[in-house]
Amino acid sequence: MQLYDLELSGNCYKIRLFSALLSIPMEKVTVDLRKGEHRQADFLALNPLGQIPVLVDSEVVLRDSQAILVYLARLYGGEDWLPSEAGAMARVVQWLATAANEIAHGPAAARAHDLFGAALDVEQARAGARRIIGIMDRHLRDREWLELGRPTIADIACFPYVALAHEGHVFLTDYPNVVAWIARIKALPGFVNMPGL
Repeated sequence: MQLYDLELSGNCYKIRLFSALLSIPMEKVTVDLRKGEHRQADFLALNPLGQIPVLVDSEVVLRDSQAILVYLARLYGGEDWLPSEAGAMARVVQWLATAANEIAHGPAAARAHDLFGAALDVEQARAGARRIIGIMDRHLRDREWLELGRPTIADIACFPYVALAHEGHVFLTDYPNVVAWIARIKALPGFVNMPGL
C-alpha cells in the first residue's frame, strides 16, 4: 500500500495518523508540490485533480482523505472506527463532510494563507474557523469524542486542521473542550505527530 504524501499536509497526515493508530503498513511516496510533481502526467494518471493524498492499494486507487479514511476503516478498523449501522454511520460521516467543508474553508484555509501564501480572503477563513471550532467546542461540552462515545474516523478527519489552527492565527484559548479533545487524540496508543502540532 502506497500513500502519495506531503509531510506538511493535514489531509495526508490524517492518513498517516490513522494508519499508525491501526498499525497499517504503508509506504510513503513524497510528492513535491513546489516542483510541480502533482501536475506531472504520472501523478495525474492517479489523480486527475492533481491533489494529495492518493492511496494505491493494488488495483484500488483513491483520492481524497475522507474517502481514504473510509476505505482503511472498512478494511482494518472494523465497527469501532466506522460502524455499519445506518444511524451511527451517518453520525460519523456528517463529520467527514464537516472536515471537507467548514474545516477546509476555515482553519485549513487560514493556515494555507499564512503558511503557504494561498490567495484567499483570510479574514473570512478565520471567521469560519472560529465559527466551526466554537460549534465543535459546544458539541464536546458533554462528550469526549465527536460521536459514539469513542474515537472514530470522525475525530481523525477533523483533528489535524483544528489542532493546527494556530498556524492560521486562530487560537484555541477560548475553546477548552476542543483543547481537551485534542489532548485525548494525542494520548491514543500509536499516535504520531506532524510538524506544527
